[in-house]
Amino acid sequence: MLALLRTFSWQELRHHPWRNAAAVVAVMLGVALAFSVHLINASALGEFADAVRAVNGQPDLELRRARGHLDESLFGRVATHPQVALASPVLELSTYAIGPGADRKRVPVRVVGVDALSVAAMAPALMPLPAAGTDRLAVLAPATVFLNPAAMAALVPGGLRDARSAPALQLQSALTLRPVRLAGSVNAGGAPLAVMDIGAAQDLFGMAGKLTRIDLRLRPGTDRAAFIAAMQLPADVTAGEPGDAAQRVSNLSRAYRVNLTVLALVALFTGAFLVFSVLALSVAQRGPQFALLAVLGATPRQRLALVLAESALLGVAGSLAGLALGTALASAALQLLGGDLGGGYFAGVQPRLQWSLPAALLYGSLGVAAAVVGGWWPARAAQALPPAQTLKGLGSASGRAGRGWVGLVLIAASAGLAALPPVFGIPLAAYVAIGLLLVGGIALLPWGVAWLLQRLQPLAARHPLTLLALERARRMRGTAAIAVGGVVASLSLAVALTVMVASFR
Repeated sequence: MLALLRTFSWQELRHHPWRNAAAVVAVMLGVALAFSVHLINASALGEFADAVRAVNGQPDLELRRARGHLDESLFGRVATHPQVALASPVLELSTYAIGPGADRKRVPVRVVGVDALSVAAMAPALMPLPAAGTDRLAVLAPATVFLNPAAMAALVPGGLRDARSAPALQLQSALTLRPVRLAGSVNAGGAPLAVMDIGAAQDLFGMAGKLTRIDLRLRPGTDRAAFIAAMQLPADVTAGEPGDAAQRVSNLSRAYRVNLTVLALVALFTGAFLVFSVLALSVAQRGPQFALLAVLGATPRQRLALVLAESALLGVAGSLAGLALGTALASAALQLLGGDLGGGYFAGVQPRLQWSLPAALLYGSLGVAAAVVGGWWPARAAQALPPAQTLKGLGSASGRAGRGWVGLVLIAASAGLAALPPVFGIPLAAYVAIGLLLVGGIALLPWGVAWLLQRLQPLAARHPLTLLALERARRMRGTAAIAVGGVVASLSLAVALTVMVASFR
């Protein structure tokens, strides 16, 4: 087998490098798209979870209202409960900060109002650190903010050396710009963040008596379920674990991530189809050579294995290139676009690339598998090739339109699957329906090509070369359908990606 690959297959590659390069590029793009989507989503979710842990600290429970804000009166009742060791009120909101200078840079920031007396024990990363020359009680001063590294880099590129060098900043409250004083920093990571005293934040944004959440640390040995039941919380107030925020965002963005992943798999299918197109043409052109190999002793199984080995090599080359390209695309997207890919779920977060070897092996294997699947039918054609008839020029492909009824059955099945309900919130049947619709459309291409060529034939009667081309295409409609199918699959992928991303935006 290795000897045949070095001689027989190498000659094909050497004489038709661009045709084989097209198959490699198709697999490469499919793997690159799938792998980059995985890396971007995994990196964004990981960074968001880290930011949530840094901002939320390590409370045992978080009290939140399903919609709207908590009433501050609830804090007094909870904080004095005998089973509560520490209670920390928090006010969160999203707004814009206006930087100093003539350009007045507008940066989206997350403002967090905290109780400076309890935040150090509950969420150390949110503890304000006053700059040199700043009063220690500045953490309690009105209209005073402390920025995390991301906000500092965006609003004060030179950094804050001391209180005298603090620039004038503004925070947007509704339609009004409120001046604030920069007094120091906080160590919390993630997207741009501004920390204030909770009372100052309530006054600045007109939210007196309102809280976003209450963080609770319970005394050792407290039964959480029994404590929640004993508190008799209002019906619209929930008590959850600290990790629920990251889980909520993960669930919210799941549809977006699943759709992108499915479309990436469609790209792999497109790569498999283009590998099929390239190898089908190659096997058809090398029919006499395969026949000669059969006469010289190559068994049908060996011919099958040879074409499958060629497709696997194309898949390996495309997968390796795709993993490299996917890594580069993911890194560039995270730097330039953030981690939301247009969905808006991780706005302001610029995560670091989290490369994964198991994921690389998985998507690389999918690329190789797609190429092998694409090479299966050409390999079967090489296996079933009649040596004697082919050597006499009688074994060429016929003009049969193929099994068009298969395409009709697949399209009908896709219509039925599209009506099935989702499974665990994911429309798995709908995804299968899309795949069957695409495959069914490609299966009907020989009929469609035959119909189109029949309509075009009278128009080419007066031009011999055009008539010859149309007649050849009509009698070799299977080959023509393969060429058109590659365009159909590629165009459908491009349209699907464009429509989905635009819809989520």
